[in-house]
Amino acid sequence: MSRLSVILITKNEASNIEACLRSVAFADEIVVVDSGSTDGTAEIARRLGARVEVKPDWPGFGPQKNRALALASHPWVLSIDADERVTPELQAEILVVVQGDSGVVAWEIPRLTQFCGQWIHHCGWTPDHVLRLFRGEAARFSDDLVHERVLVTGGPVGRLKTSLLHYSYPTPSHYWRKLEQYSQAWAQQRHQAGQRTSMTRAVAAGVVAFIRSYIFRLGVLDGAMGFAVCTMQAQAAFGKYFALYCLNRTHDSSSASPPPSV
Repeated sequence: MSRLSVILITKNEASNIEACLRSVAFADEIVVVDSGSTDGTAEIARRLGARVEVKPDWPGFGPQKNRALALASHPWVLSIDADERVTPELQAEILVVVQGDSGVVAWEIPRLTQFCGQWIHHCGWTPDHVLRLFRGEAARFSDDLVHERVLVTGGPVGRLKTSLLHYSYPTPSHYWRKLEQYSQAWAQQRHQAGQRTSMTRAVAAGVVAFIRSYIFRLGVLDGAMGFAVCTMQAQAAFGKYFALYCLNRTHDSSSASPPPSV
């Protein structure tokens, strides 16, 4: 019978980690790579039986998740975030996959996200299929600083039916904190790759994001919270391009500075 490792990375997730780990207690092993939490996250995880490795340096989301993956000792791996929960129904579906022999080496899981207490069923948030369950020898994470992907080799990818629950944004402030982190990392990554942008591009990105999520992805059907989500997504789209625009300008100004006099 094949066995399952659960992996996750954390930083100050004391409010989430216990519920998360209890939802995956069926796994044969839980590995937590912590980035130097100061709120007791690592201690809570150890108390609940997880193997915890503290890595205070921060190489980016992709490299950090590869650290966790390297510590997994079982053939199947489930990657989860601290603000996600595996329901009993999803647990049963995962165990069927792990104990079976379908030839599929990786599985996408539909994810349902809650925003300020309301489950969001449209806005481009649902269906949100995330590749989280895979055979360890057939996958690794991309080296992206943010929005990392699971890169699969050696076999087909399937899709589970039961949703992973995502309690990502209990308050608007949680959204803004994540937006700031992701925007800066995205802009830094694109700037290092030589990408340039303009203020016009940033504004257009925000407008297009709102129209796409509110009209074409039916955010209007999620009511007031749908409007809020789509507005925030527009701000997120504008924000990441604006951050890149600022990096471009800073680099240009630095390059244009005259050499010091001697």
